[in-house]
Amino acid sequence: MTPANDDRILIIVGSYTAASNGNGEGIGTFWRDGRTGELTPAGSLELDSPSWLTPHPTLPVLYAVNETAEGAISAVAVAGDGTLEVLNSLPTGGADPCHLAVTPDGRFLLCANYSGGSLAAFALGPDGVPTVRTALVQHEGGGPNAERQEAAHVHMAVVDETGTLVSAVDLGTDEIRSYRIGEEGDLIPVSVSALPAGTGPRQLVRRPGTGHAYVVGELAASLVTVREEPAGTFTVVNSVPATLNPGGENLPAQLELHGDRLFLSNRGPEAITEFALDGVLPKAVADHGTGEGPRHFSIIGEHCYVASQNNDAIQAYERATWRLIGTYPIGSPAFVGPWRR
Repeated sequence: MTPANDDRILIIVGSYTAASNGNGEGIGTFWRDGRTGELTPAGSLELDSPSWLTPHPTLPVLYAVNETAEGAISAVAVAGDGTLEVLNSLPTGGADPCHLAVTPDGRFLLCANYSGGSLAAFALGPDGVPTVRTALVQHEGGGPNAERQEAAHVHMAVVDETGTLVSAVDLGTDEIRSYRIGEEGDLIPVSVSALPAGTGPRQLVRRPGTGHAYVVGELAASLVTVREEPAGTFTVVNSVPATLNPGGENLPAQLELHGDRLFLSNRGPEAITEFALDGVLPKAVADHGTGEGPRHFSIIGEHCYVASQNNDAIQAYERATWRLIGTYPIGSPAFVGPWRR
């Protein structure tokens, strides 16, 4: 067990495995030194393509998508020493699930099925273990990008702070579809918000207290500011390029709000772009170089940890200088983040 006075925190990493043409093994855990930012391996768990991970809000349970053609979610027990054990798995009802969110009260788990083009909801038992799928909503439609928008592709499920509303970001249809979460876990349609054709929305991040949010346009290589009014309905305010120096192929991926700054990873430029917020509007101020294929990253304290998928490594940077302080081999990493914020 980790001593109570230890300043280390647990970092979790999810990887693509052979089940989806990756070369990772599943989930890996690392202890992070709070002073130096260095990582030390803690444990691992073989699991099919856990490309997105999210913790239960209070219990020692971690949820993983299994991003495969069959589509499943897995619940994993996290021990105090960083070791992991699978509790159960359930089918999601759609192919290639890629994102999860838990309601703040810990009652429901929401899952975005990318290739399936659907949003699923699951009830969670008092021990945090998923018991049954309570809803499955199928999206229909497409967009102008014939290769990537031939059908609906739900990429993210965003639960609001009340835990009663979920917004599904659909890369395939250029829409954000919002649903009320019913008392029994049913999904009740609230609104459909259209984004510019060809945006290919990937992620949505709300800025608390402003009534605004930011959308990653993966296909348009853009960062879109939207106003949310009423709850679950989004109207475009403006759109800016995803990098300080746009041009060439770019597939933006992960967006993180950190204080009065936004950080967005860009695959192609191989950089994380930093945006200052002037009121609510973002302005690119720096492109920070990374390894190849920065699919996901997390800012923790004074450091940034990047899942460089194509380098088979987690890379750690000192945020003040963007100096590389460590490289940690792990096959096809798709997610890196703290076990608890």
